[in-house]
Amino acid sequence: MELVYQIFIANGAWATIGKGIGVTVEISLAALIGGTLLGAIICFFRMGRNSIGRIMATAYISLVRGCPVLMLLMLLFYGIFAQSSLSPEVVAIIAFALHTAAHVAELLRTAIQATDYGQVEAARTLGFSKIQAFRLVTMPQMIHVARHVYQSTIVNLIQWTSVVGYVTITDLTRVIYNTASRTMQPMITILGGMVIYIAISYCVYGIFTWLEWREQREVQD
Repeated sequence: MELVYQIFIANGAWATIGKGIGVTVEISLAALIGGTLLGAIICFFRMGRNSIGRIMATAYISLVRGCPVLMLLMLLFYGIFAQSSLSPEVVAIIAFALHTAAHVAELLRTAIQATDYGQVEAARTLGFSKIQAFRLVTMPQMIHVARHVYQSTIVNLIQWTSVVGYVTITDLTRVIYNTASRTMQPMITILGGMVIYIAISYCVYGIFTWLEWREQREVQD
């Protein structure tokens, strides 16, 4: 326990680790919001009637999902935005948002296709508009189908951000690496970092479990 204290608590180590966790959470949350919104737009074009938009959306999903996120991050940081004034954190958020969008778009498309279209047709015959039918019939079913996969997507995104150290960002993984080098205790330090990542992941699972429990309570009431 004394060794653990010296590595993770003593001499302000806890504050440094806390800052690393904050950077990881900040990048993950911003990329998740941006990626989800962009993914919904891409999904709209992917399932739309416009052939050009459908082809472009399909190509985007195929290319980005097949590209390692680290390669995309390095392309943006050392290539496209190399001469810009954007901070490394902003470039990382853009990279992870673009990567997440491809996964979210395909996730939403699959979830929509899994819904009962007969209920939509019934709603349309009752006078519902397309938007009303989507909001009241398709969306609740889509959310139910996509929830667990979306939860896994969030956890994967948090894990993907562990590569941001390659573009000079001091996130949780970089802090753990620096701490291991400083203390010469790589085994304990890396295991501690793994525990922190697992804890963050289970926080995500806990939030979704709570939301599902709350939804069930509202239905029962």
